[in-house]
Amino acid sequence: MSINERVKQVRQELSLSQAKFAKALSISNGYIAGIELGYNNVNDRIVKLICFTFHVSEEWLKNGEGSMFEQESGQLVELAFAQFKKLKPEYQDYIIKQIDLLLDIQNREK
Repeated sequence: MSINERVKQVRQELSLSQAKFAKALSISNGYIAGIELGYNNVNDRIVKLICFTFHVSEEWLKNGEGSMFEQESGQLVELAFAQFKKLKPEYQDYIIKQIDLLLDIQNREK
């Protein structure tokens, strides 16, 4: 499935017309139609708009990997934060340092 087809799939999953989808993204109706028909490319700006506006996973939209929406991520963050608050301050400091190290590793992998 192409990124253009995934854009259409997001719109349909949200039960939005092309007009309403385009309006939410502040782009033209015709541009969305062109994307869905494969005439227009999906540039980084459109990807960011769709992901931000509709909470779509950027990885899924670009590559078709993972879940379409990032709702699972929000639930995971809530669970992690609830557990984090139960820790003693010295353990919380340790967790923050470990997260920083993981972020460094992740950034080097890109």
